[in-house]
Amino acid sequence: MSEKKKNHIEVSLQPIGKTLQVKIGTSLIDILHEYGVEFPCGGKGTCGSCKIKVLKGDIPVSGKHKKSLYNLGLSENWRLACMSKVNEDVTLEISQFDTIILADTSTFSFDPKSGFGVAVDLGTTTLVAQLLDLKTGHVLNVATALNPQAKHGADVISRIEFALKDGNAERLQKMIHKKIGKMISGLLKGHNSGLNKVVIVGNTVMQHLFCGLDVQPLSFYPFESPDTGIKHFHPSDLNWDMEGEVDISFMPSIGSFVGSDILAGIVASNIHNSDRYTALVDLGTNGEIVIGNKDRILCASTAAGPAFEGTNITMGMRASTGAIASVRSTKKGVVCDVIGNEAPKGICGSGLIDAAAVLLENKWMDEWGGFQDEREYVTLMDDVRVYQGDIREFQLAKAAVASGLQILENYLKISADDVDQLYIAGGFGSYINIANTTGLGMLEFKKHKIDKLGNTALIGAKMFLFMDPQEVESLLKIIRHVPLEGDPDFQDIFIDKMQF
Repeated sequence: MSEKKKNHIEVSLQPIGKTLQVKIGTSLIDILHEYGVEFPCGGKGTCGSCKIKVLKGDIPVSGKHKKSLYNLGLSENWRLACMSKVNEDVTLEISQFDTIILADTSTFSFDPKSGFGVAVDLGTTTLVAQLLDLKTGHVLNVATALNPQAKHGADVISRIEFALKDGNAERLQKMIHKKIGKMISGLLKGHNSGLNKVVIVGNTVMQHLFCGLDVQPLSFYPFESPDTGIKHFHPSDLNWDMEGEVDISFMPSIGSFVGSDILAGIVASNIHNSDRYTALVDLGTNGEIVIGNKDRILCASTAAGPAFEGTNITMGMRASTGAIASVRSTKKGVVCDVIGNEAPKGICGSGLIDAAAVLLENKWMDEWGGFQDEREYVTLMDDVRVYQGDIREFQLAKAAVASGLQILENYLKISADDVDQLYIAGGFGSYINIANTTGLGMLEFKKHKIDKLGNTALIGAKMFLFMDPQEVESLLKIIRHVPLEGDPDFQDIFIDKMQF
């Protein structure tokens, strides 16, 4: 280790063995995010996900910080990174999360073009970029990262709340420009000359934050922005160092919280070219649903995403190292599979679905989700537990998905039997147990009709590299966004779908 700079201190991170030199008074929220420490509540000190243990040295606590630690049941050697600043050399114990990011490798038909293109999936939580040879369609390089904005809120609502404070929207914009620009620079090593096109897809909030659009209309009902169309940029607009004239496009959103990532999903799943009805369900940080065919496509957003991403679940976390991803009941008892084959740290969305199925199968809870025998929780593995409140959160999420599908079917005057195929998209969908999602009533379709399609946002973004703008405009004309809460039968359908 080189000699410390003046006014700098050392922050040692265990067990990953990293030592950082930072200025005295640095906030830990600004330096720990890239090492996997999560900030789901956006730095409010309420969720406890950013807890760290002080092994050596000290981090002073304010009265508010002390109260948060007490409310979370944490002892005096714990701190919340979001509320901590370092003023002396410290050694901290953190949990490293290797987030599962889907970098798609699927193939599709296209008309060859010259040069290179970059497809970017700008997610609320994760970022993926791929460099393509537009003549062959081959992926030449891939880059993945966590979205640096996530330290200011894990979900879009928290991100909007942060952005609405003075100067924060511009801060978030510069943050994501810098990160994606750095990713693309890494992709282009050896290929910089000949880059023709960059296509970016993301949800409506990500589009607004990247493009510098006002997010205020997305903060209140009916959550509609007047500015969701395609946006074009020159590299100089984004402070990206690129040779030549590169067309950078952020694809258009569909409406409300249904963004260009779902538009890309529609293209990837070929709904717009299908004679038969096809459905797409993306249960990432947001929950989006699509049903349609070549004549008409309806889509909606639900409040399902946060529960499946671990938010509001007592021991919830994303699908990353240490997460219980599946649960099953055997003659020897409950068996869990943990991502990375490590000691369990918590449970992700797919594990929560399985846990609910196991509880129901063993009659540890009833069909309305109530725990039997007045128990407060069920232990899955080691110290990882599922509490009554977690099941209630899951019920709300599963009812939101099932209700959304039902309402779109009602608008189209069809039933689930009329849907030829249902595709599950995203990282969450890769781990999901289809039998349990149908058995619990979340996806009320026959199992043989359900397929996992992977990162449809990235697949579609790559397909956009080869599509003419007129094709995209024609596609948008047959798509309609349906606000679920505006449906007169929504409440009745929702309550009915709460039942397992």
